Formats: sequence, structure tokens, C-alpha cells
Amino acid sequence: MQLHTEAAPATRSLGSRISLHGVSLVVRGEGAPVFLMHGIGGNASSCGALAQLLSEAGYRTFCWDAPGYGQSADPQGPVDHPGLVLQVLASLALGPAHLIGTSWGGVIATRAAAQAPGAVRSLVLADSTRGSAVTGESADRMLARVPELAELGPEAFADRRATRLLSPAADAATAAAVRSEMAGVRLPGYTAAATMMAATDTSNVLPSLQVPSLVLVGEDDVITGVDESRILAESITDASFKIIPRAGHAAVQEKPAEMASSILEFWKRLT
Repeated sequence: MQLHTEAAPATRSLGSRISLHGVSLVVRGEGAPVFLMHGIGGNASSCGALAQLLSEAGYRTFCWDAPGYGQSADPQGPVDHPGLVLQVLASLALGPAHLIGTSWGGVIATRAAAQAPGAVRSLVLADSTRGSAVTGESADRMLARVPELAELGPEAFADRRATRLLSPAADAATAAAVRSEMAGVRLPGYTAAATMMAATDTSNVLPSLQVPSLVLVGEDDVITGVDESRILAESITDASFKIIPRAGHAAVQEKPAEMASSILEFWKRLT
């Protein structure tokens, strides 16, 4: 097991960083483990406010930078994202973890929970989807983002796309953070993520999930949308479902307190 620990930089004063298997993780708090996975245009910071609230409630949170994102190493080939999550969790050796995935991160979490239910205490899918392979058209649109990023560069790519992630009610600081994170994407990580999404349809996996599940979605989400989240909730046996008011696709950043409250209430019912 490769483990490296360092203090978080001043801009991330809450939590510390560790590195496992080439993946950088921001760690906060003590208690039952919670593993948080950002969307395709984000990084560990995207889940930071939510993770802080959960850590203050008595949980130990791990926000990953997916391969090729943030402080994680760029992938040198195809990436098995769900397998890597499970490998990291096994190396942490903290027992079953609560998984929280937003958008693409939720697809990773779904596949990890299906692959190794014993490693997962619960599943939270935020503004997520079954994957882009639900239709050929959506898979093609996902793959088309890769040459778009290569041609435009991350700054212009973020200018074109970031605003759509937000509710009209989003404040300026949140909007700036969402854009900044998208402007930091790197082509190797984004390519691996888009390739995974374009090849994934979890429709047949969802009914067989064996872990307690909660589906959350911003009411103003125009990327994956409320209807897609409702499909997730209806496909997973006994899943809970909640719409977060005045939030868009980036609900985890726009409304972290409301998200945390919903998640903590869900976990409370599990015990």
C-alpha cells in the first residue's frame, strides 16, 4: 500500500491529504467512513463543503480527486474507476463505507456498490444518471466533449459549460467556484471519465443493488434532470428520493447544508 500524508494547503485549511494508489484524497473528521466522488467537471473541492458538514456530524470523510483530476496522477491508460474506489477502500481498511457520488461520481458509486456490496454501507446518488450509454445519441454527445475540451482548452470549455450546472438562484461565489473547478480539468482525466460514461448503462444493475440507497437531485437540474434521478430511485429497491429546492446540477455545491441534512436523516434511519 502506497500511503503519503501531507497538510492541506492554506486554501484547503480543513482536512489533510493522503495519497493511495496514485489517488489524492482530502480527509476530514473521525468516525464511520464516507467516500465522496465528484462529477466529471469537478475535483475533491466540489464535495468539500458537504464533507465538512458530515465530518462535523461525526463521520470521517474522504473526498477523492479521480485519476487525472486535482492532485491525482494522470492515467496512463484505461481506468477502472469503480475497481479503483474499492481498492482504495480496501487499503484504508476502515470497514464498509458510505458512498456519495455526484453525477459521474454517482455512476462510479453505483458500479462499485454492485460489484462489492459488502464494502458499501450505503449509497447516495446526487444529480446522477444511469450513464451515457442509455442511448447511442447520449454516448456520442459524451464522447464529443473530449475533442471539444482539446480544441477549446479548459478555460474556454468552462466558460461554455459551467453556467448550465447551476440554478438561477446560485450565488456568485458558488458560480465562480464551479467555473474554476471546471477550468482545472485535464484532458487525460476527462477522457477517461467520458470514455467510462459513454460505455455505461446501469439500468440492469440498479434493481439488484443490495445496499440502502438515497437519490437526491436539484429541482433546477437541466443536465441529468429530475426525471433521470426519479428513474434511479424507482429502479433501486426501497430507495429514498428527495428533490433539493433552488439547486441545479451542482446541488452538492449550491446547497451543501440541505444535502447534508437529507443524508444525515437517511443514515439515522439506517441505524
